[in-house]
Parts: sequence; structure tokens; C-alpha cells
Amino acid sequence: MLTPAQRAQQARAAVLASWANTPDPTARTAPGRAAFLSRFERAVDPEGQLPERERARRAEHARRSYFARLALRSSRARAARKGAADATP
Repeated sequence: MLTPAQRAQQARAAVLASWANTPDPTARTAPGRAAFLSRFERAVDPEGQLPERERARRAEHARRSYFARLALRSSRARAARKGAADATP
């Protein structure tokens, strides 16, 4: 029987082998990227009433805002970890 850590290692090896046999990784992940990016269009225009160009412009700003907030959260988490490490005797 495998430990949880061994199962995780086995799964990681299987995923890496799968990606090694993928001729076009970009094409393989395209549907997921498209679904992720479409969420921003749905957020800024849930009823689909805006012209395509305006919806795309707003979605781009919503996407950039999302990643800026994500970067801020990451920065705060790193600072908190660093502060905790500095406080350790």
C-alpha cells in the first residue's frame, strides 16, 4: 500500500509522462484557457448586450484587475511568511 506522499509522486510521474507525449501542449490547454477567459466577458456583460469590441475591452480590464488583485494577495502572503520567519528566534 502506498502512502499519500507516494501516491502523489506516482500521480506526478504519470502527468509528466502524459505531457511528454503531447505533440502540442498549447492546443491541449486551449479549451481550458478559453473557458477561463470567457468568464470575464460573462462578468462584464452577463446578458450579452454590449457590442463585441466594448465587451472585449471591458473583459480585458476585468482580467487585468483580477491578476493585479492576485499579485497583491501573493505579495501580502510572502510578506506575512517573511515576517513570521523573521520573528522566529
